[in-house]
Amino acid sequence: MKRFTAFTVCVLSLVSSLWGADLPKPLVTGMTNPESVCLGTDGRTYVTEIGEFGKDGDGQVSVIVDGQAKPFATGLDDPKGIVAFQNAFFVTDKTRVVKVDANGKATTFTAADKFPSLPLFLNDIAVEPESASLFVSDSGDLKGAQGAVYRIHLKSGKTELVVDAKSLPGLNTPNGLALDGASHLLLADFGSGVLYRIKLADKSFQKIAEGFDGSDGLTWDKHGRLFITSWKTGKVWGIPRPGQKAVLLSDKFEQAADSCLDPTGRFLLVPDMKAGTLTALPTTIAGWEVDDSPLTIGTEIAFPKLQWTGWSPETEGGKATPLRPMLLTHAGDGSNRVFVPLQEGVIHFFANDDAATKTNIFLDIRDRVRYSDKQNEEGLLGLAFHPKFKTNGELFVFYTDVKAKMANVVSRFRISKSDPNKADPASEEEIIRFEKPYWNHDGGTLAFGPDGFLYVTHGDGGAGNDPHENGQNLKTLLGKVLRLDIDHQANGKKYAIPKDNPFVGQKDAAPEIWAYGLRNIWRMSFDRKTGDLWAGEVGQNLFEEIIVLKAGGNYGWSIRESLHPFGVKGVDVRDNLIDPIWEYHHDLGKSITGGGVYRGTSVPELNGAYLYADYITMRMWALWYDAAKGRVVANREIKGPTLPILSFGEDEKGEAYFLALTGNGRAIYRFVKSAK
Repeated sequence: MKRFTAFTVCVLSLVSSLWGADLPKPLVTGMTNPESVCLGTDGRTYVTEIGEFGKDGDGQVSVIVDGQAKPFATGLDDPKGIVAFQNAFFVTDKTRVVKVDANGKATTFTAADKFPSLPLFLNDIAVEPESASLFVSDSGDLKGAQGAVYRIHLKSGKTELVVDAKSLPGLNTPNGLALDGASHLLLADFGSGVLYRIKLADKSFQKIAEGFDGSDGLTWDKHGRLFITSWKTGKVWGIPRPGQKAVLLSDKFEQAADSCLDPTGRFLLVPDMKAGTLTALPTTIAGWEVDDSPLTIGTEIAFPKLQWTGWSPETEGGKATPLRPMLLTHAGDGSNRVFVPLQEGVIHFFANDDAATKTNIFLDIRDRVRYSDKQNEEGLLGLAFHPKFKTNGELFVFYTDVKAKMANVVSRFRISKSDPNKADPASEEEIIRFEKPYWNHDGGTLAFGPDGFLYVTHGDGGAGNDPHENGQNLKTLLGKVLRLDIDHQANGKKYAIPKDNPFVGQKDAAPEIWAYGLRNIWRMSFDRKTGDLWAGEVGQNLFEEIIVLKAGGNYGWSIRESLHPFGVKGVDVRDNLIDPIWEYHHDLGKSITGGGVYRGTSVPELNGAYLYADYITMRMWALWYDAAKGRVVANREIKGPTLPILSFGEDEKGEAYFLALTGNGRAIYRFVKSAK
């Protein structure tokens, strides 16, 4: 039995636009009933043209060349929805789905008799790449009857019913489709103006918004903003993030049809069926403006003369051994030294001076650290100096225990009694141990907060999709941020629990936990001005996210991935879940490297910006968050070296650095005022 949570649904009301401006000049004119647009894998723009309604054979897919629509695939009937996938296009053409190859040759992929019920008016189409599935809407008789949504499995060709009027009471004229994550489907109902979310695992549904009369197309941008077009009213709306009200972007189209993003992501390409045009509408949502203009600052190699003691770019056998610096920090002791641990288990230090020529070994624990390139999320991952290091000589290290089958430990080390410039490997005192089921998602950041307590993060245990559901399980320390008092001991442990930890005294909850619902934070840091704890949270299928951590906060994993429901137990926005302040889609990057908020003085253009990067696409950004407005106001790209960025750090003065995976040892970079 399908459920409809009529009393818990958050129905979004619409607010009027303050624009009232005319539309931008169309990119293309003179088309015949253009219905849908998409970007091909070749980067070009493709548009379906229905031709004369009801007349077979005069429809086509056109490609935009030099501002003109050129025939690409002809001889179609009434082509509507189009998506690009695996060097081909899939098009809904009246009562069938057509496949168009890279040369424009069209063949029937799914004939009418392959559907569970004979379709009447196939309309929109969406693709879910992970499962290689197409989703197709049938608008039925266009009078509110016989509508349905189908799923087509591309590998087998099997077609199955997702929903119809029997399973989704109130369904009128299904039209626009868009995936919401990999496990949920958004459906815009042309006839009722309702926006639904359908859980694909059990076909249950939720009404999430209404008021979109004649809704036609649904398009996500790369940062969690959803755009809705109306063929009937000519309006285009934007929902700035889940749970927020829809904002009217334009009411100047005649018949706004299925849209898509342009290659820059800054414009929504909207076909106007009646006008025969294609227009690029800015994706700016009033009240939610984000400055995404590139920054003109640059980067440069820091400490250009530095040689890493004991490291060689290749083994004696000629195998390359890239330098893997895990973080950059300082001891807070007034010495202005820079400390950089390498993943294999050696902590280096050197003077914070560009004239520095050689690192010194501060701590070498390679004999107890496990690291291999095949399991490259293990190793020495975290380092934090005690706030009173100058007087007590204590530091804390997070590493993977080579002697254990699957375990990470946090240990205390102390300065050598015979050499104040070295930590004593024999002084190790294990503070806490994490038993884990898999080698990946180790997290590993250590940071002392303004309160003097040690904050520790560990990932959800690894593999994929959180198979043990550790993220939401308060009994385990996996998928959490912990807060420990390492200056005291209690209950037989090498630490004490701060009395104001959020889960102290709660049954079936580990008192060490400070925040939870986390997949794999790859770097968190305190803003030295505000004390806020920022983190980059590595995503699963589709999204990377930036979060500001709060005591007791539940960040949703694994029932949400960033701003979207995740998996068969996925849920909508909830008051007891904290969504990220920012997300980016895997089209932009696939593994976030979290940094910190810049509070230095050498590059004033970065003041207050959260610096972060993507390890895979090797891109880097500065993000500004306005706490009073509760939203991001700028996300500006920084041109940096084309290298995987492993981590960020700051020196004792608050100047920021980032660390790259390199083969030549020039791994530490800084920011400079202007690009060179």
